[in-house]
Amino acid sequence: MNSSPTPDPLLLPHEADGIKELDNNLPRWWVWLFYLTIIYSVGYLAYYHVLKKGDLQAAEYEKEWKAGEALKSAAIQKFEATLTALTPSSDKQVLSQGMVVYTTYCAPCHRPDGGGLVGPNLCDDYWIHGSNYVDNVKIIINGVPEKGMLTWRGVLKPSEITSVASYIYTFRGTKPPNPKPREDQAPKTTGPSEFE
Repeated sequence: MNSSPTPDPLLLPHEADGIKELDNNLPRWWVWLFYLTIIYSVGYLAYYHVLKKGDLQAAEYEKEWKAGEALKSAAIQKFEATLTALTPSSDKQVLSQGMVVYTTYCAPCHRPDGGGLVGPNLCDDYWIHGSNYVDNVKIIINGVPEKGMLTWRGVLKPSEITSVASYIYTFRGTKPPNPKPREDQAPKTTGPSEFE
């Protein structure tokens, strides 16, 4: 009589370091799912790359980008059409949003207190490119390239532009320490130089 145990029919006849391999079939749903992915990939390849019926990712991105730009351009044009009716807001939430935008984008050139660094002083009564609120909004939108100020058209949303312009409006009449001097003053002439 043979006392050796009956071998498991699922175990393969080889082993490595005492580890035996189990020959277990995959579940049928998994196998059919795998077959479906193969069928889908063949259809995808034919549709997009062979027949060229659909847009590839780059073309799809380009379409979406153009649609987004058109929406943004329409919103900016609508906003610019209403510029003359704008007034500075005194709403605390709007001013808070304006402070965040100002601190992020404007303070590096105009200082956090509006006293002016590279950009002009925003606290005095003299404004180089217009002193009313609408002028300030236009300056933010269009920039002043000859003075080094960027255009924020397309970068900031219309609500951000009006909120930062309202926040800047609150600087008027404040007295920051060491403000940048007024830029409307002509340089003083000191007479001919001794080196001439």
